[in-house]
Amino acid sequence: MLAVADRATVVASRIGVDSQSISQRATELAYKLVIGTKNWSSWSLRAWLALKAARISFEESIVALRRPESAERIEKLSPSARIPVLYIRDGSSESIVFDSLAICETIAERHPEAGLWPDDPETRGLARSYAAEMHSGFLAFREALPMDFARKLPAPPLDDTVQQQIRRIQSAWLFALSRYGTEGSFLFGRFSIADCMYAPVVSRFLTYSIPMSDDVKRYATRMMTLPTMQEWLAGARQEIKDGLPDQWVVDMVRNAR
Repeated sequence: MLAVADRATVVASRIGVDSQSISQRATELAYKLVIGTKNWSSWSLRAWLALKAARISFEESIVALRRPESAERIEKLSPSARIPVLYIRDGSSESIVFDSLAICETIAERHPEAGLWPDDPETRGLARSYAAEMHSGFLAFREALPMDFARKLPAPPLDDTVQQQIRRIQSAWLFALSRYGTEGSFLFGRFSIADCMYAPVVSRFLTYSIPMSDDVKRYATRMMTLPTMQEWLAGARQEIKDGLPDQWVVDMVRNAR
């Protein structure tokens, strides 16, 4: 990774700003991202990937989920009582951003050099639509196939609604890849927030062995082999090694109370 001074020079040349001012701002900026259990928290993964893609330093704090104390801890950290939540210190100013998509947008806005949205306005609008659709939709799919990032699990029976949502997701990917992608690229060419938003879906397809076409499989493979996805996978595997139970067991215990 480039040193701050070197990155400032590169960034300045791309966006037409004095490199010294960028370097000074970089030393004044500090980010802290509060996330949940890596094996389970799909919304945390989305925001975390955006910060990683922007190649900025940030402190990572993990709150263990599905424990008696989890809700109380999260309420103290996030105004919405949900995670992820991003704390930003910019010089003497401090702010909090909660919600995965809001965090992604904030990082894209603060770090335009990262190119987290496509450059072309039309393409950028569609990429934003993809991200928003994932953010607000596919509830039946998400409930039927919760993220269990580092495990392989049998798929439960999937009703018509879930199957329709799976078809919609895969057809949307195929459209974007065929129109904007090139061999070895992502949904809209270079890696973007749209890919961040669908990264947990990729993991779900693989966890539950959901059938995929060849093109969708190739995209899923590209996503899962990203160094950042492998880093998240390593963290999820460590949680399991440290005793994280199967989420189905956790849910059965909770429902039996």
